[in-house]
Amino acid sequence: MTAGRLAAYAAFFLVGVATGAAGALVQAAWFPGGLLLALLAIAGLCYGGVRTTGTRVGAGAAAGGWLIAVLLLTPARPEGDFLFGAGLGSYVFLLGGMLVAVMCATLPHLPPSGGQPARRGK
Repeated sequence: MTAGRLAAYAAFFLVGVATGAAGALVQAAWFPGGLLLALLAIAGLCYGGVRTTGTRVGAGAAAGGWLIAVLLLTPARPEGDFLFGAGLGSYVFLLGGMLVAVMCATLPHLPPSGGQPARRGK
């Protein structure tokens, strides 16, 4: 593993944390548009991680950061404050985000387009 790839994984993890925190705030504030925006953000980040690093670990790093941020923001505070209510939007954000991250991390790798054929002479 190269230092550049490790730096990319770390960057995708940190951006995943920021995406999870922002999505937690946006998904309930502008329902249903905020929910769609939050799910598109994690999908784009995970797919970008796969395409940028060329490995599935790129999506896993982004999804891991998102998951940690969401898990840390899920419990209610002793004062009674919370970010995730017991509504449909919160559950769709939590489960949909996990589903999108898994889908991006398990995408099949397609061969690069425009390359030479695998077998020459045929």
